Amino acid sequence: MYGIVYLVGAGPGDYKLITLKGLECIKKADVIVYDRLANENLLNESKEGCEFIYVGKASSNHTLTQDEINEVICQRAKEGKIVTRLKGGDPYVFGRGGEEGEYLLERGVKFEVVPGITSAIGGLCYAGIPITHRDYASSFHVITGHLKDEEKELDWKSLSNLNGTLVFLMGVKNLNNICTNLINEGKSKDTPVALINWGTRYNQRVVTGNLENIYDIAIKENIKPPSLIVVGDVVNLRDKLNFFEQKSLFGKSILVTRARAQNSKLLEKVMDLGGNPIQFPTIKIEEIIPNEELDEQIKNLEEYSYIIFRSQNTVKIFFNRLNELDFDVRKLANKKIVAIGPATAKDLKAKGIIADIVPPKFVAEAIYDELKDLLVKDDKILIPRASEARDYLVDKLDKICYVKEVKIYNTVLGDGNKDKILEMLDSNKLDYITFTSSSTVKNLINIVGKENIDKLKNSKLISIGPITSNTVRDFNLEVYKEAKDYTIDGILNTIIEDIKGE
Repeated sequence: MYGIVYLVGAGPGDYKLITLKGLECIKKADVIVYDRLANENLLNESKEGCEFIYVGKASSNHTLTQDEINEVICQRAKEGKIVTRLKGGDPYVFGRGGEEGEYLLERGVKFEVVPGITSAIGGLCYAGIPITHRDYASSFHVITGHLKDEEKELDWKSLSNLNGTLVFLMGVKNLNNICTNLINEGKSKDTPVALINWGTRYNQRVVTGNLENIYDIAIKENIKPPSLIVVGDVVNLRDKLNFFEQKSLFGKSILVTRARAQNSKLLEKVMDLGGNPIQFPTIKIEEIIPNEELDEQIKNLEEYSYIIFRSQNTVKIFFNRLNELDFDVRKLANKKIVAIGPATAKDLKAKGIIADIVPPKFVAEAIYDELKDLLVKDDKILIPRASEARDYLVDKLDKICYVKEVKIYNTVLGDGNKDKILEMLDSNKLDYITFTSSSTVKNLINIVGKENIDKLKNSKLISIGPITSNTVRDFNLEVYKEAKDYTIDGILNTIIEDIKGE
């Protein structure tokens, strides 16, 4: 029984421009065959065990030929697998999706096509150029700048007489030829032109000129593929409508070292602000299973007057186990609930519990300061925690009343790609490295190797708070800046203020 192939348009580059249906195809795929124009962050949405096959094609440098790509997706489908062929832009807009569909059809393999946002529209949009505008262009024309048969020529006379916007895909290599032919066939040499390199991505570059001078500008600015060529008066709107490059983190690459299960919020915020988040999980959360001690304390929660939650992980694990033991939030009746910070308090609220105490600073010392004058000798405190957490809070509170700590998870070494990060460090491609705990500091250094510590000095190290900062300094590294608020938003605000020069 054959499987099926989904020819999916991944959009022009921005991770979030995938369609809902395209995302569904990624999530259920057994095999994902992707090219270099598809954002690799989309691969993180795949199911566990999915096979990835890279078939990227740069100009004159093909990992696989088109015939080989056709055969790969066909054979995997014949093995009974669900294959998602992830293509930049739209599969049918110069994406060779039609060729792949024909190939599969001739061999009896089922396929479906999921449209994507073509770079001819999305790329222009992110460059501040509307492809149509009532005052400038009432039509648009998308043209390949790279014909299959290089001996053939486009109908330059017809193209030159069009009054709409002309968008050439894959044409930067032939830029001089395109401009010369349009001018020779009557297009004004003063017609505005824009080149959009890596459109919709954090590293988007746009240069503008006119038909007469754009080639010289492209040479001077070293514009390479993949780039769009836009010809028409709509280019003049770029200065007004350029929203994307005004985003506060535009163009910045930021290393995110949190555990994979926790980093989605930070990744999303960096992307939404125009930055490039590099996912490098240095820690992995492993729940301690079985945990008879946790079960016993949950069953006997009536004994405690306070429960202290020191992280979002403790909330998740504690309440999951509470439910598994057939209890609900009523089990926490008449308890004072303490959350170390607003993110933990938010997770508690989602469980139906509003924290009684959230200290102004999100560290163990601040929790102690909040509790020391409230506690009496007869109080009993339960603290579910990570096995590696500092003992400060337990040691201090234990001098006032009974404290029971229960270790419910371990933080172990994450699965970040060492070679990828070392390459980025060597080439100074990382603007900022963020640390959200002491564990992220220690584990990053364990992964890249102590012999490579000095390479971290090429990037700006941002710490979430004083405890983490001290750990950074323990390795003779400089903390570039420490967040004023010890939260993810605090880290982002610190970076944004730095970029603004505040």
